[in-house]
Amino acid sequence: MLVSYSSSSEEDEENEGRDKRKHKRCKNDDSPPTSKKLRCVTATQDGCTQMAAFHPTQAKPRLPLPGCVLEMFSEPEDPSTEDSSLHGGRVRSFQHERGNWATYVYLPYAPDEGFLDLVGEMMQVVSARGLSLTWAEEFHVSLSQTVVLRHHWIQPFVLSLRKGLASYPRMVCLAEKMNVYTNEQKTRTFLGVEVTTGHAQLLEVVRAVDQTMEEFSLSTFYKNPSFHVSLAWSVGDCADQLRSQCLQELQATLDSHEEGSFLLRLACEELRCKSGNKVFTFPLH
Repeated sequence: MLVSYSSSSEEDEENEGRDKRKHKRCKNDDSPPTSKKLRCVTATQDGCTQMAAFHPTQAKPRLPLPGCVLEMFSEPEDPSTEDSSLHGGRVRSFQHERGNWATYVYLPYAPDEGFLDLVGEMMQVVSARGLSLTWAEEFHVSLSQTVVLRHHWIQPFVLSLRKGLASYPRMVCLAEKMNVYTNEQKTRTFLGVEVTTGHAQLLEVVRAVDQTMEEFSLSTFYKNPSFHVSLAWSVGDCADQLRSQCLQELQATLDSHEEGSFLLRLACEELRCKSGNKVFTFPLH
């Protein structure tokens, strides 16, 4: 059988016709562009261009920013949080800022019924002199000033305290002297029972706490501290009134308690650090 081969000129004409038909199909796109649809041009292997639809709504949503990044550009704290009427009239020693944690170290005291009865009697003495005091929310002996920690400082600060206090033994402190105190800003007055036995041991503990404070460039404790358990407080500076009108009678109430001279015994078995709403415990050995 004879095979008929086409000439090169016939092949060229056939290829040219096929290319024209492909280009014609590409140009006759039946879906006209609209305002909601974008077009992009792509090239195929045979050289023909195609129009592809692109919908913006098909793009992947952006990932949300981490909270720590958003806080960097947050607005200042609402002024209403500084309203002293919401805190019993108390005035902050430093302005509250997001991320700042008020922190202090203290020796806790768990009151018994006899102690609470005694405080109640003292409040009656103060009230009879026309003064008003508010019971303390908790009873403790402060071993540091209240300082400000950034949130990321808390863990290394506590670790430093734990290391510094690891070797201190348990002790017993006694408090039996009434006294009146004010804070540095004279915005609050405190009625307290001063520690008379165990003062030297508490000074040793304060030295260890001060080392951690210095490590973080924070304020150390007072040079000549009067360790005491605060019983009640009042807004403003009324120290002179309490001393002149009430202190002597308050001491007599302490000395002539119905069970004899009241001696506040503090069993120092552990220390605590409070930072914001977090409390850390450091057992003594």
